[in-house]
Amino acid sequence: MPELPEVETIAFILRQGNDDQPPVTGRQILDTQLLWERTLATPSPAEFKSSIVGQRIEDTGRRGKYLLLQLSADTLIIHLRMSGDLFVEPAALPPAPHHRLILNLDSGLRLAFNDTRKFGRVWLTSNPEKVLNGLGPEPLDPAFTAGDLHQRLQARRRQLKPLLLDQSFLAGLGNIYTDEALNLSRLHPLAIANTLTEEQTRRLWNAIRQVLRAGIRSNGASIDWVYRGGSYQHQFRVYKRAGEPCPECGTKIVRIVVGQRGTHLCPNCQPFPSLARGITLQEG
Repeated sequence: MPELPEVETIAFILRQGNDDQPPVTGRQILDTQLLWERTLATPSPAEFKSSIVGQRIEDTGRRGKYLLLQLSADTLIIHLRMSGDLFVEPAALPPAPHHRLILNLDSGLRLAFNDTRKFGRVWLTSNPEKVLNGLGPEPLDPAFTAGDLHQRLQARRRQLKPLLLDQSFLAGLGNIYTDEALNLSRLHPLAIANTLTEEQTRRLWNAIRQVLRAGIRSNGASIDWVYRGGSYQHQFRVYKRAGEPCPECGTKIVRIVVGQRGTHLCPNCQPFPSLARGITLQEG
């Protein structure tokens, strides 16, 4: 699933364009085609079409893993989930097999939401907070300090990785950047949140911001058939590197399962917490 850097990259490309596609900002929506009805979370298909046609795309942005298209009257919110992607392409092309929603724009273009697994969702709303109000703080927000993170950690007695993946705790982190940040901060994913010291929290806060900013600079990570175009995978410290040497100490990276998620770490740099029991380490 695309995480904060990947969604930030998509928002930037939609806003600025690149060598492969023009920007959508400033384009007017002329018509829509809803090809998979369950893609649309709200409103009804009829209301969606009557509301969005004629609106102009004024800006694109992000909140957590949600992509936001600011329209002239409403906000179009898109969650890509497991396999969603967006294409700016000529409107004259026949719809691709997995296109679920198409916005026909002026200048002969269209914005197509393609979603092979059909898990992605789209909302059109005049009040984005109705969709986004359950999200935690943005980790790159200048107002979000290490002290804020420590206060939030102290209020939770949960394993660290599942907590960081909880979007109501902190918005935007997923499996990749959580593994990378925990390794960089030398913290084990099974550490209990409220046992972290202020110094450990500051390391984690710095590491989260460092890996997310590096991911954004690299246009995200391209690791499978879902998200393409980024290069951050060439900088991975531990993610998907089980059996390879740790870049810091040379110890073999191992893979464990935490909260049903494959998790990668260095057993030397990220000491096993005394409160964790019954976890099997794997080298591949």
